[in-house]
Amino acid sequence: MSVFAKIPPSVTTPDVQETRIGALRFTDGIPDADTCDTVFDNLDLTHGVDAYLAGLPGVSVRAIRQDFLDAGVADNTVLLYSGLMDSASLFLTGNADTVYFLSFLDLTDGPVTLQVPPGCLGTIDDMWFRWVTDFGLPGPDRGVGGTYLLLPPGYDGPEPEGGLFVYRCSTWQAIVLGRAFLEDGDPAPTVARIKETLRISPYTPGSYGTSIGSFLQGSAPLAPITPADPPAFTEGTGLAINTLPPNDYSFYELLDTLVQEQPAESVGLEAGGAFREIGIAHGHDFKPDDRMRRLLKEAVAIGNASARTVGLRARPQEGFSYYANSAWYNPLFIGGYDWTSPPPEITADGVQLDERVSGRALDSRTAFFYIATGDSPAMCMRLTGVGSQYLIVTLDSAGQPFDGARHYRLTLPPGIPAARFWSLTLYDNQTRSMLQTPQRFPWAGSQSYPGPAATANQDGTITLHLAPERPGDAAEGTWIQTTPGKGWFAILRFYSPEQPFFDKTWRPGEVEPAG
Repeated sequence: MSVFAKIPPSVTTPDVQETRIGALRFTDGIPDADTCDTVFDNLDLTHGVDAYLAGLPGVSVRAIRQDFLDAGVADNTVLLYSGLMDSASLFLTGNADTVYFLSFLDLTDGPVTLQVPPGCLGTIDDMWFRWVTDFGLPGPDRGVGGTYLLLPPGYDGPEPEGGLFVYRCSTWQAIVLGRAFLEDGDPAPTVARIKETLRISPYTPGSYGTSIGSFLQGSAPLAPITPADPPAFTEGTGLAINTLPPNDYSFYELLDTLVQEQPAESVGLEAGGAFREIGIAHGHDFKPDDRMRRLLKEAVAIGNASARTVGLRARPQEGFSYYANSAWYNPLFIGGYDWTSPPPEITADGVQLDERVSGRALDSRTAFFYIATGDSPAMCMRLTGVGSQYLIVTLDSAGQPFDGARHYRLTLPPGIPAARFWSLTLYDNQTRSMLQTPQRFPWAGSQSYPGPAATANQDGTITLHLAPERPGDAAEGTWIQTTPGKGWFAILRFYSPEQPFFDKTWRPGEVEPAG
C-alpha cells in the first residue's frame, strides 16, 4: 500500500490571492488568462526597474562620454577646468574647489598610457563605473607623478617589466577623473603643470619599461622610446555642457548603446539578466513592442523615483546618517566603494578589516550614483591626511527640504578637521549639479579662490548664510545665494581630513531656518 506525504497548505497556491497588483486567480494552481497578463506585466515592469537601478552607473558614465563627444572633447583628449568648474556645467555634484582634468581613454586599438602630473589625485574607472585604479596621492605613484598603462579586454601581448603601473580594464574605454589643488589660492601654476606633464599615448611594446636583456632573450620586442606629445585640451570653465544621465525612456536606449559597445562579459550576470529580460543583450537588436515601451516608460519613472528617494531622502534604516540624530549623511560608509563592507578602521596596529556582508548594499550604490560620479576606495577611507571626505544634507533641522526663498544658517564649530581646506557647495535638487544663480560659484570655504574665504566669528565658529539675498549680518565669504522656487541640497567637503572627522568629535551644526 502506498503512503503519500501530507501536502501542507504552505506549498500550495490558493484559487484566489489578493495582492497589490490585483486579485490573482488559479484553477488548481494554473493561472487564468487575466492573471497571466497581470503577472507578466508586473514581471516585465520589475525587470525594467531592476535594469534602471543596475544600469544607472554605466548609463551615467556613458552619458558623460556622449556629452564630451558632442562638445568636441574626443577620446584621449582632456577637458580641463583651468578656472575651476562653475555652475554652467551640468555635472553630478561637481565642485569649485579643485582643478578638474577629465578624459576618456580609448583602448579599442590597443593599450594606452596615461602620464599623470605630480600633486594630483584621481581615479580611473571602467565604463560601468567600476574602479580600476587610483592615481596621484592615493595611487601607487603617491603624488609624485607616474605613468599608468591600461590594457584592453583580452590583451595578451607583451607587457613592460617595470616603470609603469599596469592595470587591465574590462571595457573598451575608461574614464579618467583627475583633480589638482590650487597653489596659494591660484589655479594657474597647477594648470601649467598639468599641461606640461599630462600625457596620453598608445603603448608601444618593447619601449620604456622593457630591458635590452629581455629583447636579447627573445621574451620581448625592442622599440625606441618616443616622447609623447601633449594631448589636446578643451577649456571647461564656463562651458555649458550637460553630462547627466536621462530619466525617461531614452535611458534604456543609452543603456542598449553601452551594452552593444562593450564586451558581453563586462556586464555582470545578474545585471545583464535584468537587461536581457527587457530585450537588451549584446549582439541583439533592442526592439520593444508598444506594450513593452509603455511598461519601460513606467519602469524608468519608478526607478528614477526610487533612486531619487534613496539618494536624497533615505529612510533611517538605510544607515546613511553619519551622526546620531542628524540630517548629515554619507551613503558610502555602510558598504565601502564596492558596497560589500564598511571601509576598514585605521588603528595603531594597522588596518582592521570589516567582515564582508553577504550581498551588496544596493540602496547605498544607487544613492551614490544618483548624486555622484566616480568610484574609488579613496572616497570613503578612514585614513587621515589623504584624499577628501564628504557629508551631504538635504533637510533642515526641522526635517524639511530646503526652500530657495528662505534664509538658513549653518554654524561650523572651530577646528574644522581639514588639513588642506574645506568647502560647502549647494546643488540643484533636480540636476544634482551646482545651483545656478547670478553668483556663478555656489560655494563657501577656506580657500580664497574662486571667492573670498569664509571669515570666522569672534568665538572661532563660522556661520554660513544660505539665502536669496545677502543678509546684513553675513560676513565676507559666508553667503551662498539661493533662488526662490528652486530647492537645493549641500555637500560639506573636507580635503585631507583629520581624525576629529572620523572619530566624530567634531560635528557640524544642523542647517537652521533663520526666519
